[in-house]
Amino acid sequence: MASNRPAPEAPSAPSGHGTDTFGYDGYRTEEGPWEEWNPTAESIRPVRGRHRVAKQRGGLARSSTVLGVGVIAAVGAGGMASAQTGKPPVSISMPDLPNVGSLLPGDDEKSEPEGSATPLSGITQAVAADSAEKTGTTGAGESLRARIMAQAEQQQAQVETKAAAEAAAAAEKKAAEAAAKAEKEAEEKAAAAKKKAEEEAAKKAEAERLAKLAKQFTLPTSSYTISSTFNQAGSLWSSGHHTGLDFAAPTGTLLKAVHSGTITSAGWDGSYGYKTVLTLDDGTELWYAHQSSINVSVGQQVTTGDVIGRVGATGNVTGAHLHLEVHTDGGTGIDPMAWLQSKGLTP
Repeated sequence: MASNRPAPEAPSAPSGHGTDTFGYDGYRTEEGPWEEWNPTAESIRPVRGRHRVAKQRGGLARSSTVLGVGVIAAVGAGGMASAQTGKPPVSISMPDLPNVGSLLPGDDEKSEPEGSATPLSGITQAVAADSAEKTGTTGAGESLRARIMAQAEQQQAQVETKAAAEAAAAAEKKAAEAAAKAEKEAEEKAAAAKKKAEEEAAKKAEAERLAKLAKQFTLPTSSYTISSTFNQAGSLWSSGHHTGLDFAAPTGTLLKAVHSGTITSAGWDGSYGYKTVLTLDDGTELWYAHQSSINVSVGQQVTTGDVIGRVGATGNVTGAHLHLEVHTDGGTGIDPMAWLQSKGLTP
């Protein structure tokens, strides 16, 4: 900071009068005119190089300059304090100055003792306090910090609220999915139980039906062994495959009517030997071949279990057995094993 050069001495000074500490006595008529000194007549120029502070000397110019600089510094300090940079305001103090009023003519010298001074630090503190009162206790920085904190808290609250809502929605969705899954499982379980019950009921009904059929149907002979099955290939048969089901049994074993019906054929039939044809009410024909004897005649009505003949070895055979064939109403030969099973019988 540049400093002022010391004020020069006045061009002339009245003689023979007493002086106070910082001035002269009043003007007297016996003295001639004298030049008035202007303290601001000289220009102030900055000191280059190292700053040197001139030795303090008494005088009105020095006091006024220092006082002005102090006031400017105080105002600047007040502005810095109002900015609230986060640091407490720095107190600026200056050397005590003599009472300026005592230097001016016409002032009441008794208003303040000679040589008294008012500390500049008091002015600085007063300006800073006044600035602090205007800007508020928190200041601009504190207000900004408070706004940022409030905004952050609001954003945090929004995030927490959103997270809570998402968690609640996820929990609700999970509960709904669990309920739907449980309901679906219950429905599937009920459907499976119903299906199982229906299957068991159907199975039971079929068993009852077969039991009734078993009473209505019977196997054609007893004490037998299955020796050949339907459609079995071999050179023993002229067609190249077997057309019936063979029950191997000793000669003379009784042959019974499988179901109630009418005898439509009885006698010799070439390679079949002695053969009997039993026609059921639905048109199905049962052929009994290779018999040793026939006990029925054409047109005779028989019932389930009636004896119609005996096992033999007549016709094209290699041993005693019953050759049983089943033909539909249209004359097509079918598997006797499957047909007997459909009637509740197991050969």
